[in-house]
Amino acid sequence: MFTLYDYLPSQNAWKVRVLLGLLGIAYETRQVSIFEGESRTEDFLKLNPAGAVPVLGLDNGEAIAESNAILVYLAEGTPFLPADRFSRAKVMQWLFFEQYHVEPVIGSLRFWTLTGRLERNQAMVAGKSEAGARALGALERSLQDTPFLVSGSLTIADIAVYAYSHLAGDCGFALADYPAVGAWIDRVSDAIGPAYPVHPYSIDPHSGG
Repeated sequence: MFTLYDYLPSQNAWKVRVLLGLLGIAYETRQVSIFEGESRTEDFLKLNPAGAVPVLGLDNGEAIAESNAILVYLAEGTPFLPADRFSRAKVMQWLFFEQYHVEPVIGSLRFWTLTGRLERNQAMVAGKSEAGARALGALERSLQDTPFLVSGSLTIADIAVYAYSHLAGDCGFALADYPAVGAWIDRVSDAIGPAYPVHPYSIDPHSGG
């Protein structure tokens, strides 16, 4: 059985929970208290040298880190990862886009906003806000004529990009300015279903949220 090393408020970990659920895969969960240094322990760094969640532990003792790498591993041979060469490359395109243009921008701004860290990071806020608007603009252009990012149905590209994009309003982005993105968010939400809540940072007393 898989073991998911998780931190509930993390949307990177949320992606993995969603795909495991949609695929009906049973797994065990081990919560990692990242603000108490649990992800920096010697044992955890053997699982992921970068010291971050999520990590997927396999039943043979091996482990996979980085949320989008875990999505690719789990989605292999399923409709969530197309088999044809072009579509598969397009999925990868969006996975890379998410980790470069979305998670470190919208994800960081949201974290700072919700945990009282915005002021201490004020020097970076304007640049990240501009980058976040560019990312949402790229999504808006890409979703003009297609229901999902790669195909006519949900793939791991949508799950990955949606994770932080649909929460952009938490850090000041007006999603109403991006109607195609808003419609896509609704479609992805409907496809995923209600079983995967977003957990606030306030559930962790050590987060500052």
